[in-house]
Amino acid sequence: MTKQLQDIFKGFSKLSREERLNALLEVGALQSSDVEYLSKGGLRDTSLGEKFIENVIGYFQLPLGVATNFRIDGKDFVIPMAVEETSIVAAVCKTAKWIRDAGSITTEVVGNEIIGQIQCAKIKDFVAFEKQILSQKNFLIEVSNREVAFGLVRRGGGVRDIQVRRVPRGDGTDMAVVHVLMDPCDAMGANIMNQVCEYLKEPIEQFTGEKVTMCILSNLVDSKITRSTVHLKNIDADLAEKIEEASLFAQQDPYRAATNNKGVLNGIDPILIATGNDWRAVEAGIHAYASRDGQYRSITRWHRDGEGGLKGIFEAPLIVGTVGGVTTLHPTAMMCMKMLGTESANDLSRVIAAVGLVQNLGALKALTTVGIIEGHMKLHTKNLALGAGAEEKEIPMVQKKLEEILAARKRISLSNAIDVLKELRAGQRPKPSTPQHHS
Repeated sequence: MTKQLQDIFKGFSKLSREERLNALLEVGALQSSDVEYLSKGGLRDTSLGEKFIENVIGYFQLPLGVATNFRIDGKDFVIPMAVEETSIVAAVCKTAKWIRDAGSITTEVVGNEIIGQIQCAKIKDFVAFEKQILSQKNFLIEVSNREVAFGLVRRGGGVRDIQVRRVPRGDGTDMAVVHVLMDPCDAMGANIMNQVCEYLKEPIEQFTGEKVTMCILSNLVDSKITRSTVHLKNIDADLAEKIEEASLFAQQDPYRAATNNKGVLNGIDPILIATGNDWRAVEAGIHAYASRDGQYRSITRWHRDGEGGLKGIFEAPLIVGTVGGVTTLHPTAMMCMKMLGTESANDLSRVIAAVGLVQNLGALKALTTVGIIEGHMKLHTKNLALGAGAEEKEIPMVQKKLEEILAARKRISLSNAIDVLKELRAGQRPKPSTPQHHS
């Protein structure tokens, strides 16, 4: 499959949509039923939507593309991405090819447990509370696994640990928070964790005499971190220094860090959406993790390795699922999961982390060389042509003229597209015939 994938990666973006589908069918990334489903426009029946949310009136569709050229941990991937922003897919494919030719991508997951929180907002005696909880820890774990998380236990997961935290209220008193650590196996785990926490409310109140005020999972899962690493060899020394400096900027300045991390999420969110995962939960966890030392920082770091190379690291919680919820109910999400071929939730999180880091590298390279405008706006010309009202046959001509304007002025806008379209249409109108004079 590797050689076949390499073959379809070459010139893939130049193929027609039908040719892309056929190429993916040929290498086994899609099945014939998937091609038929996509050719007909995907999901049309709103009855499934009625099962997901309330007050359904239809579907909001995002373009679904594929990222090519990815070799992660020595394995080739075709990666589905559902996203509307111009240049994201093109940039990540181009950067992945650079890495494929001159470096490597490796990944790992450190830790297994997600976190649930049981809060006692106004504690009378924290020391006594903590002592009671820890003395009953084994019982709380056992009863949780037996009565609530038994399905996870059968698959090798379940509640692993109970911890107690003191959290200042800010008025001189404390609240107590019990952390429940659970291995969710291949599920994202939110629903089962919330059930475990609710179940433990009563025994905790009985053991401690304190009032439980809230039970909910946490999206800051610093007990399970996904790490991806990109290593480029023989990189231009000036470019390596520029990328290292750009990375330092994002580490030290929260204003830059916010935009840097949004660029990382440009690679992450489209895969989460395509596979039916909760991108809001992942984003919340990433942003919280980025602020863990009191200042918001970049979740990627780039530095020269001293041997003429460049090394980049992504590190953050990336809690995803491959079973349950939309992932196994929505036909497009199911198709995207099959396309990826990941065998577990950890495998999926590793692929997502790799794409986020590669997306970041592409953005930093553009920012420190040609600038973000040239590459992004060149691809944005089609959107501007559409926004100006160009018809299908007019779009290539409007795009070409807009690219000329961009090259000359370093900027383009919708007004430029409108003017170009007016000129184009004026030039295409037939000239009025000259009256014939007869003597």
